[in-house]
This record gives sequence, structure tokens and C-alpha cells, in this order.
Amino acid sequence: MVTETQKLPDGWQWIKLTEIAERGNKYAIVDGPFGASIKQSDYLDCGVPLIRIQNISKDGTFINKGFLYISEEKYREQIRSAVKKDDILVSRVGTIGNVCIYPGIFEKALLSTTGVCKISINKRIADINFVYFFMLSEDYKNQLISNASESVQKYITLDTLKDSELPFPPLAEQKRIAAIAQKADRLRRTRRYALQLSDTYLQSVFLEMFGDPASNPKGWNIEVFSKKLEFITTGSRGWAQYYSNHGNIFLRVQNLGKNELLLNDVAYVQNPNTVEAKRTCVKSGDLLISMTADLGRTAVIPPNFPEAYVNQHVGIVRLKEINPVFISALLASDAGKKQFDALDREGVKSGLNFDDIRSLKIIVPPLPLQEKFAQIVQKFERLRTQQREAERQAEHLFQTLLHCAFRGELTPQHANDEPASVLLEQIGAEQAKAEAEAKAATQAMGNAAEYLSTKAK
Repeated sequence: MVTETQKLPDGWQWIKLTEIAERGNKYAIVDGPFGASIKQSDYLDCGVPLIRIQNISKDGTFINKGFLYISEEKYREQIRSAVKKDDILVSRVGTIGNVCIYPGIFEKALLSTTGVCKISINKRIADINFVYFFMLSEDYKNQLISNASESVQKYITLDTLKDSELPFPPLAEQKRIAAIAQKADRLRRTRRYALQLSDTYLQSVFLEMFGDPASNPKGWNIEVFSKKLEFITTGSRGWAQYYSNHGNIFLRVQNLGKNELLLNDVAYVQNPNTVEAKRTCVKSGDLLISMTADLGRTAVIPPNFPEAYVNQHVGIVRLKEINPVFISALLASDAGKKQFDALDREGVKSGLNFDDIRSLKIIVPPLPLQEKFAQIVQKFERLRTQQREAERQAEHLFQTLLHCAFRGELTPQHANDEPASVLLEQIGAEQAKAEAEAKAATQAMGNAAEYLSTKAK
């Protein structure tokens, strides 16, 4: 138990999440409908939106896209799982502990499956932002994961969520801590915004050079992806036994981004020397695609990449007569995402098979133009690397502040204590620097985009 190892300041106490749930609401902490309560045949083009795990970002924001819809009648049948403004959403299956506050963008909304939970907070005794920031902390996520069970994938029970513990100061102190946390949160979001500008820039370059793949205004040939495939496979199951603190890189879904390889959370394995292992070893130029959970993430293995393997949720695609960086960007585009969404078979969990990948429709511009785009991406990767490091540092500062805050270390114990001042000064300095860099990056990208628009025609 957390309470056995951590002492809190005077006036604080340890409580269970269920103790601050909205009073008089028997559905204050619930998950979504079970199993076949909502079938694929119930999905509509419009109606009441379903909130899925995909709508809860890792960084704590609500992702306002990718909705499925059901009828009002089906919504009323499952009313226990209805969501309202300021409910806290939590993922509890597969990816455990992603959290966000539902902003109330729809008049009515419903949790999609048991993999998503919602918590309605009693605002008379608890500040919603204080609770949200604690649930966003690594300390809380570790608490959930340490109590997780595992079958096909890891999960926490609804009772585990209800019984999870949080430090609970008086309401005024909750609000003060939440205000401090919001400053650090603003910094990391500014850093993330600068990185998103990079993504937007490369998307703009892609559209300028190739047009929207969905409407194909430049009239490129359209082919089935299978014609460009030389080899396709996924990783093997059962590699947990080979995990190690060092060894060869083991790539998972979280290492794939939107046309980029993310190496800030890498696992390592002492892999067996078998034919099966060699099949899942990546090579330079391999296209990687997420096959389950967050479908359609893509990345390309760069030259001179260390020895690495993939798990069973990542597909390896080797191509012929087409540039992998171009294809990765194409599949990561909105047009590519729509194809993946159309192929998604959401049941126990989302997933693609090899035939799904082979059936994708792709535009095929001239190879020299594809290679020119790949060169632009390569040159731009240096800036993206710097931005990712700045984002990592901002996230570390954010988690450091949360760790201190929820241990009571930002709470003055004496009249002359100023325990938050050093961190706040550091956050303020970093915020000013981040805003200046984001502004400079915006100007530089605008100038480059204008130049490229004249060269790509």
C-alpha cells in the first residue's frame, strides 16, 4: 500500500478514489459496455459518439476525432456508461492509465468498451484539476500497473481503479497545487506544439509535392499495395522471457509515431539465435506498421540502425520499386488513416492482418520525386531530434514537479518556506525559451514551405 511508505504533511490524508466520487450518482465510476453489448452492426455515420481508448492521449489530452456513432436508442440502453463534461477518462486495458478530462464537446457521449472508464468527481470536496494531475503522474500510473492483471493483455479491474489511493490535502491547497502544475503543463504543451509544427510542415510538403492521396489531384497511378511488397511479417509472441536491461533493441507500438521512429521508451532483449528470431530482425529501409491498438502508426528503419527486433503487434514490410519514406508518409496521412480505420475490426481489441495491408490503395508518383521527398525528411530530422529532446526535458520537469507536489514537498510547513519557488523559476525561464523557439520555428517553416512550393511543381 502507498500509505505504508509515504508520510504526508499535516492536514493531508490518504483516500481512495471512490471516496471523492460524485455523491448520489451510482454510476460515478464505471466502465463501458461489455463485449457484444455494442456490435459493429450498431455503428452509424452519425448519432451519439463512442469514446474509445484512442480518444485518450498519452499526454493527458482528449483527442477530438476518430469517433464511432450509435443510435439514441442504443445510448439509452447503455446509459450507465454515459459521459458528461469534466468527467475524468481512464484507460484500463492494454495501455493502462492514460488519463484526460472530457471537455463536453458533445451533448451526449458514451464509453465504447470496458477498456475505458469514467470518474465523476465530487467537486464540493475535490478539485478536478488536482485529481487529474495526480492521475497524470508517473507515481499514480505505477500504482495502477503494479496492481494490474494479465490475460491476453494487461488490465486493471474496476475495483482496482476505485481502490487506488491519492494524497488529499484541504481544498484550498488542492487548488494551489493544481495552479502550479498547470504552469509546468503549459511548458510541456508548448514544447509539444513546436514538435507538432514540424509534423505539420512535413505534411504540407507532402501535399505540395504529391497532392491529397484521397482525391489524387495530380493524377498519379493508383495501385494495390501488394504489388510493391517484397516481404511482410510481424514479430513473435512470448518474448517477455528475453527482456533485459541491455542487449538488442526490441521495438513496440509505442516506438512508432506518425512517420517517425520514437526511441525515448525502448525495451531491450537478449534474443535467441533462431530462425524465428532472424525473421523478426529489422533491416535498413524496412517500413514498420502498428498492427493492433493504435492502428497505422508508421516508421522507417534508417541506415546503420543497431540490431533490433519487433514484437507481435508491429509489422515489418519490405518494399520494391517504391521509397519507404514516401510510403510511410502516405500511410500516416489523413487519407492513409481513413483506410486503416475502414479496415479496423474492433472487438476485444483493434487489429489488422496481412491481407488488410496488402489491400491498401496507394498513389505511385515518379520514384525521383519520392526520393526528393525522402531527402527533405532526412534533412529535417535533425531539427525534430532537437525538439524531441526539448520535449523530453519539459516532460521530465513536469513529472518532477508532480512528484514533489503530491508528496507535499511544495506545501510550506513554516511561514518562511518557499519550496515551490525554484521549480517555478525554472519553469518560467523554460517557458519563455520555448515560446521564442516555437515562434522562430514557425517563421523558418513558413519560409521553407514557400520555397518548396516553387520547387516541387
